[in-house]
Amino acid sequence: MKALLSKLFGLSLFAVMIFSAVNSYAQVKVGYVDSEIILKQLPESQQILSQLEGLKKLYIDTIQTKEKELKSDAETFKSRYEEAQKLVESGQVKSDAEMKKLNEEMQGMQKALQDKDEMLSMYKQKVQEELVQKQSEMFKPLKEKITKVIENVAKELKINFVFDKADGTLLYGDKEFDITFKVLDKLK
Repeated sequence: MKALLSKLFGLSLFAVMIFSAVNSYAQVKVGYVDSEIILKQLPESQQILSQLEGLKKLYIDTIQTKEKELKSDAETFKSRYEEAQKLVESGQVKSDAEMKKLNEEMQGMQKALQDKDEMLSMYKQKVQEELVQKQSEMFKPLKEKITKVIENVAKELKINFVFDKADGTLLYGDKEFDITFKVLDKLK
């Protein structure tokens, strides 16, 4: 009989704990925003995007100019190579010294082409990195402004967590639900 009563008491206590936990979690409010829509609607965002497009166009123009130079140099190399082959095949290059000089010229031109190609690749990579960094720098104040407004709206509406629909990141979290230090304490 005592065992049955202790089981019933245990089950009752467990039910009360579950009910309390469910009741407290039922009060948690979650919201979301779509940052892409917000950014598309803000004039400041459009200005930043316009500035970035201008910068991107300058880089693209420079890249296209360098690519044209590289293509022209490649065509020059191809013609010179074909010319050198004809000289060798026709027997106009007779001595080893002439052959060596011709080989050195071809190798030098080929090396210069490879170097230009590598430099262009490095420039493209550098440009990409600079554009990403510049975009981050330019949008930072606007994103901070948006985040502050999201926090204020969340507090007004008593929302505990706000997520970004565009990328799933947490934009606002009520400090009451931050368990970081409890986890750290358990890990120590």
